[in-house]
Amino acid sequence: MTQITFDDFLKTDIRVGSIVDVQPFPEARKPAWKLTIDLGPEIGLKRSSAQITTLYTQGDLLGRQVACVVNLGPRQIGPFISEVLTLGFPDAQGNVVLVMPERPVPNGGRLF
Repeated sequence: MTQITFDDFLKTDIRVGSIVDVQPFPEARKPAWKLTIDLGPEIGLKRSSAQITTLYTQGDLLGRQVACVVNLGPRQIGPFISEVLTLGFPDAQGNVVLVMPERPVPNGGRLF
């Protein structure tokens, strides 16, 4: 594993946001949701594709706060443009478990 400096870490902008819309993404190669995430007044609404359908329903996701990398730049996923990377860890079966704050925090807050 390559070590990075603290300045390298600071280049990654990880923010918290609330999921305000969840739509099916039938065109995706692997089952996924299209998420719209409110990342606060500085960043606004951003979209993300997330392969989390095994553990999360649309109802589970609405209103949840999640951690997102906001400075990767857009990525084309089929017909969809993903603007942020929603973060998660794999569970024992390889399903994505979302990274979420343990209590509510203001949308747009930066991880440090």
